[in-house]
Amino acid sequence: MTALIASDLDRTLIYSRAAMTRAQLDRGDLLCVEYHEGAPLSYLTERSAQRLRELSTTAQLVPTTTRTPAQFRRIALPGGPWRYAITSNGGAILVDGEPDPVWRGGLDTAVRAGGAGLDEVLTALRARISPDWVRKLRIADDLFCYLVVDVDAQPAEFLAEWDEWCRAHGWGASQQGRKIYTVPDSVCKSHAVAEVHRRLVADGVLSEDSPVFAAGDGALDAPMLEAADAAIRPCHGELETLNWQHPTVTVTEEAGVTAGEEILAWFAGSTRMPSGS
Repeated sequence: MTALIASDLDRTLIYSRAAMTRAQLDRGDLLCVEYHEGAPLSYLTERSAQRLRELSTTAQLVPTTTRTPAQFRRIALPGGPWRYAITSNGGAILVDGEPDPVWRGGLDTAVRAGGAGLDEVLTALRARISPDWVRKLRIADDLFCYLVVDVDAQPAEFLAEWDEWCRAHGWGASQQGRKIYTVPDSVCKSHAVAEVHRRLVADGVLSEDSPVFAAGDGALDAPMLEAADAAIRPCHGELETLNWQHPTVTVTEEAGVTAGEEILAWFAGSTRMPSGS
């Protein structure tokens, strides 16, 4: 069975040192797959690396991340190079490593029609934040923005109140650890996954009934997990904190970097199942 596998990366397949337990950090089989400014940043286990290589030969594996294209290119993910990758939370479809301008053009039109523009959102956001608890404000791919915050100093009511404003203007807000994302409703991983599936069918690589499997840990991943034929999430992260459940979504038993191994084993088992099972 040929399938499309769409997987989030950070805290799903790859992990920073802060996202691992002491026992996981002391393992002797961690493989660094990302360096930033000369320093090691993201890891997976050697077993995960081998499973990624194997999956890339038996299924259409599509890395699917909220990272920008430039941030994604820092990762030397085993199994590549990738015909398709999805970055910027679905805002960019990379084809052989380069953003597809046709997809981005249609998305920009949808964002403009869907509500507030980025400048309006940034003005409203800046009026609600303070350097007392916000360390950085970043704009990602000229599509959305995120804050890096001091969680302990963050006002308890901020996220709910900001999300309420966003929803009235065609956007949404969610928090993953120290990052608070503000993203237009039109910018969604599930839309980009559906487009990649359509293209692979048109190219004869997949059939119309080829299944989609997905994995992710954050609220921004939830629509992608729901839209997939079956999906898996780790028992850590934002969705775990929210106790988010769905009938077609499995939850790992392992947390941290070993959850990545479990997710990849689940993908391998799912793609071996006969169609319709």
